[in-house]
Amino acid sequence: MSSGAAVPFWRAAGMTYITYSNICASLVRNCLKEPHKTEAISREKVHFAVSKWAEGKPQKPSNSPLTLSTSI
Repeated sequence: MSSGAAVPFWRAAGMTYITYSNICASLVRNCLKEPHKTEAISREKVHFAVSKWAEGKPQKPSNSPLTLSTSI
């Protein structure tokens, strides 16, 4: 038996699978032709509101939605 098991290259590069997956998805989106490229990039954004809870009830959500985006 071999003592060194095969390690995925993304792990050997020191990144998580989620990071690797996000990089691959971004590269694929950038390779698309218009108008598909614009549509795919717009779907990449995630909007959510953060609200605080007090005494078991949600308080008013913050007025500014946060946008998460991954870029290389």
